[in-house]
Amino acid sequence: MRILLFVVCVIITTVHAFAPATTNHHLTQATLSTPLLNAPDLLMKSNLLTKTALCMSVEGDFDPDAIAKARSDAQAGSIKARLRALYKFTRPHTIRGTILASIAGTTRALIDTPGAIQNANWGFMLPRALIGMLALLLGNAFIVGINQIFDKDIDLLNKPFLPVASGEMTKRFAWIVVALSGLVGPLLVYQNFPSLLFKLYAMGIVLGGIYSVPPIRTKRNPILAGLTIATVRGFLLNFGIYYAVKDAVGASFSWSPKVAFIARFMTIFATVIAVTKDLPDIEGDKAFEIETFATKVGVPRIAKGATFCLLANYLQAVANGALARSGTFNSLAMIGGHGTLACMLIWRYRQFDPESTGSIKRYYKHIWDLFYLEYALYTLI
Repeated sequence: MRILLFVVCVIITTVHAFAPATTNHHLTQATLSTPLLNAPDLLMKSNLLTKTALCMSVEGDFDPDAIAKARSDAQAGSIKARLRALYKFTRPHTIRGTILASIAGTTRALIDTPGAIQNANWGFMLPRALIGMLALLLGNAFIVGINQIFDKDIDLLNKPFLPVASGEMTKRFAWIVVALSGLVGPLLVYQNFPSLLFKLYAMGIVLGGIYSVPPIRTKRNPILAGLTIATVRGFLLNFGIYYAVKDAVGASFSWSPKVAFIARFMTIFATVIAVTKDLPDIEGDKAFEIETFATKVGVPRIAKGATFCLLANYLQAVANGALARSGTFNSLAMIGGHGTLACMLIWRYRQFDPESTGSIKRYYKHIWDLFYLEYALYTLI
């Protein structure tokens, strides 16, 4: 029990450590209400968009003055500014998800393996765990980095605070970071983990790459985009971590009820994230003819549908806990925990205003918050 409480504290601390401070600037949203422009017009007016659009994300709020200062500091050679740009380049909210998945998956695998904690060779396992997490973070950096390179023009409207779009990071340096991440990550996995994990990791890298890179660019198709994100962040990540830890302690892999549950639950959750991530970007996606469910169906319906899907996901978790054989799950965490998160989801949705850009982005951020909290529950179920 002490180990579980420690892990939950680490997870909560990690979320807060990476949580950005938000600013309280009152800025105009005039550009969001202007008629849609074609791509050349947007490129010509990128400076104007950067100065006038209020753009928020799960990383926080960034006003035009802050963007201009960050760009100026980075171009002036400030080490601190360049490190901050590199941090933003890795998309912190995705880093949090990767780190929490690593901590929770490792903890779950150790708890599920009798004697693993008491007899663990920590001198071998800890370095290997750190190498595994580093490889995952490099894979994460590759996927989100290559997306920023190919989406620079769209990000000028949707996310001008991102370092490639804002000018804090040159495309040349972005390519260097992406290339190194795409080479070092697979090499670490190849040298330190079983061949199956290397194949799964390579599959994730390829799927994450073709999501953004022409001519395939699966992000243009909402179904393929959703399947890509659900596969990588839902199934591959959670299965891969559990399998790696089992291999490290010398135990054979088996689909325990808990790991089967989290793989299924997080795949559905990642699918919802894949759909709702486009809600704040609807203007830019329309302008550059990126077809998403949000552009086709509209923000209110997507938000309602996403909330319904997540609520159904929580209800099936509660049902799983209630109907499973005695001892399969921790009933308090499985039933009470998921019931509490379901109530949080409903409460947040009742505050949602589809006509407010800020409300849309807060809604998306809250979905990620629930995603993080699920990993805390995973260690307890």
